[in-house]
Amino acid sequence: MSTAPRLTALDAVHRALGATMTDFAGWDMPLRYGSERDEHNAVRTKAGLFDLSHMGEITVTGPQAADLLDFALVGNIGSVGVGRARYTMICQEDGGILDDLIVYRLQEREAGSSHYMVVANASNAQVVLDALTARAAGFDAVVRDDRDAYALIAIQGPESPGILKSLTDADLDGLKYYAGLPGTVAGVPALIARTGYTGEDGFELFVEPQHAEKLWQALTEAGAPAGLIPCGLSCRDTLRLEAGMPLYGHELTTSLTPFDAGLGRVVKFEKEGDFVGRAALEAAAERAATNPPRTLVGLIAQGRRVPRAGMAVVAGGQVIGEVTSGAPSPTLGKPIAMAYVDAAHAAPGTEGVGVDIRGTHEPYEVVALPFYKRRK
Repeated sequence: MSTAPRLTALDAVHRALGATMTDFAGWDMPLRYGSERDEHNAVRTKAGLFDLSHMGEITVTGPQAADLLDFALVGNIGSVGVGRARYTMICQEDGGILDDLIVYRLQEREAGSSHYMVVANASNAQVVLDALTARAAGFDAVVRDDRDAYALIAIQGPESPGILKSLTDADLDGLKYYAGLPGTVAGVPALIARTGYTGEDGFELFVEPQHAEKLWQALTEAGAPAGLIPCGLSCRDTLRLEAGMPLYGHELTTSLTPFDAGLGRVVKFEKEGDFVGRAALEAAAERAATNPPRTLVGLIAQGRRVPRAGMAVVAGGQVIGEVTSGAPSPTLGKPIAMAYVDAAHAAPGTEGVGVDIRGTHEPYEVVALPFYKRRK
């Protein structure tokens, strides 16, 4: 079995652009093309172009596709309208988070058969595929691995609607956040989704891999006058951190329930029938309401030292939590972190909180998430 990393359809493009490449979840991906700060700031002020072809697409079709997804996932997928998308999670029987997902309901291809696309994180795509396949037993539905059927290109930032409009006649003005519609972009058939992971307005374009280079070049040329530049995974991480968006393996793990992560709103107990993890999640919801465990908060550094995942959060000489993600924030001009801390220290403005950075307790301000919100 080959251990060589998988290459996206845009691999040659990244190398021609001089990208620094890295192995991410078994894929060779661009970490950065030039300056991470410049790439981050381009997305905040102009536009950035990302290759996200490592994400895991799983198609679920059939007369009982909605019933299967309602049973397998914590969200109410049966209530998602055609052309809309929903953020949700797939949990274990004990309520632990296997992955966070976006589920798109696509146009029906045949009468009486619903059509959904589940998008999983690259590191969990096989786990999610295996879980959905196992949970499909007894349902009139088909689960299909479509990871090789799509390349995924994202354009994110305030200039992205204008850039994309110049290449498509699809109704972008009518396309709401968390919705998707089929269209043609620069002559390439695409599913155009208004989603993202940066805190900015933007679009994710699902296309056949053979068309990826043509679409990337067209977006690059159309976006150049507006300041669009290619962006790697490194700035994607600082963008999502500023926007307070969780990353699987950091803020979300199998040892946490959605309620532990402050994302209990994605669990829909009101939907009909049982779903995997329901009993455990009902107990977790009760615990969170009466005796909350650690709470996910934002931390802003008073000094210059950067906190990293796994570092202890301290107060009064005691460990009160743990950093899950940390980085310098280009927008705030200071190091920031997300951390789980004891409820007693979770209120914004709590005094005396620090992070143990190699034996020194660096002072931090506790703030509510997100650190950054775009002006609508």
